[in-house]
Amino acid sequence: MLGPEEYIEQAYFFRVLRERQADNLAAQDVLQHVHQEILAVTRLPYAIQFLAGEIKHTGLLSSGFSRLPHYFTPFQAFVVRQAEEEGLRFEMPLAFLVLEREAEYRARQLTPAGLFFYQFEVLSRNRLGYEEGLTAMAGDPAYDANWRDYLEMLRRQGGTIDFAEMVYVRSESWVREQRRLDPEYQPSLLPLFGDKEGRIAQANRNRDPLYLFAALQRQLGYPEAPRPKPRDDLAAKFEALQVKLREWEARIKLLEGEMRGQVDLSQFGKPDLLDDIK
Repeated sequence: MLGPEEYIEQAYFFRVLRERQADNLAAQDVLQHVHQEILAVTRLPYAIQFLAGEIKHTGLLSSGFSRLPHYFTPFQAFVVRQAEEEGLRFEMPLAFLVLEREAEYRARQLTPAGLFFYQFEVLSRNRLGYEEGLTAMAGDPAYDANWRDYLEMLRRQGGTIDFAEMVYVRSESWVREQRRLDPEYQPSLLPLFGDKEGRIAQANRNRDPLYLFAALQRQLGYPEAPRPKPRDDLAAKFEALQVKLREWEARIKLLEGEMRGQVDLSQFGKPDLLDDIK
């Protein structure tokens, strides 16, 4: 785990990358200069210089993240790699926003439960893949051995058991309820979630997990995962409208020419059948 000052500078770094790419600046050009803006007492300037050299050689930003596992987490590298993957509707500005919000949360009172819900919501909302995503999460130093076992269990059984149920049975709320029925009850596995998380999960069983995430954010102040923006088809609709207008103009000209007896059929080309007859 890094110090709070590192995560504060990371959040600034990801925000700068996102904003300057929106101004049509290439990531390679941004990396050449942004390290000068970062607080010099952190290790981030050295990491940025390494990223700049790596993107020159490989053309991939995720390669540099993966080769700095002592500074960037496997989940951060995974997010950037998914943004570089062709065919996914997960673009680089959204990936930087994901990493920016995560770094902001790490800079304040980070809890493993809050980080887990944020990262899992990122996977859910953006359809990044649970298999590889949960494996990347398990490599985060914020999770201890109990959490890593839980993530592995979730990776294997996540599609067969209700997500809220899996949270509830590993919460202090579940333990309290069992001890109300049996005062001698001792859980076989250590609770990972608090009483509030457990009660919220219990109230959201058999419902869309996104409702659970939203309730945790309202009640406990957990960070909200960025969601992909709906596709803007306005440009495509405008282009289709232009094509239709050109078709209408051609038909109107044809009708006007027919009324004047000046129809020029040569503009439509000669059918092959007429050529054969001649």
